[in-house]
Amino acid sequence: MTLTLHTIKPAHGSKIRKFRVGRGNATGRGTTAGRGTKGQRARTGGRNRLALKGMKQMLLRIPKNRGFTSAIPHAYAITLEQLERWCTAGERVTLEALQKRNLVPRHLIGLKVLNTGSLTKPLTLVDVSATPGAKAAVEKAGGAFESTVVTKPVAKKPVKK
Repeated sequence: MTLTLHTIKPAHGSKIRKFRVGRGNATGRGTTAGRGTKGQRARTGGRNRLALKGMKQMLLRIPKNRGFTSAIPHAYAITLEQLERWCTAGERVTLEALQKRNLVPRHLIGLKVLNTGSLTKPLTLVDVSATPGAKAAVEKAGGAFESTVVTKPVAKKPVKK
């Protein structure tokens, strides 16, 4: 069959007839016209005044964040078990070294070692705080803690008499 103007047809399914609702029960969408029964939304023009207005309604619409987030930044907690897994014997463990290896997040202000698990490798932890139990476990394994932070002595003001 040749392609001429009178033989061209649209692709199957591209022309969908609009379903006319509310045209009697014989159509399958009569009586309530697919709007359920009763209520404001079932009425003609019933939805146009449903928008919430005002400050209180705006606040009610915003999802509420539950819980509490402190504004004070805290050190990132790592365990002895993680140090055992991540580090080799005799390694110097710093925050920057762990961040370069993508083991801890980049936005941290410090690290704190928790006494969870066991440590058998001697590690040198630089500028890392620890719980007393974790400190004892690191020293027992032959490791040590170093601090590169220099604290200035506080000058005492003269007491007025």
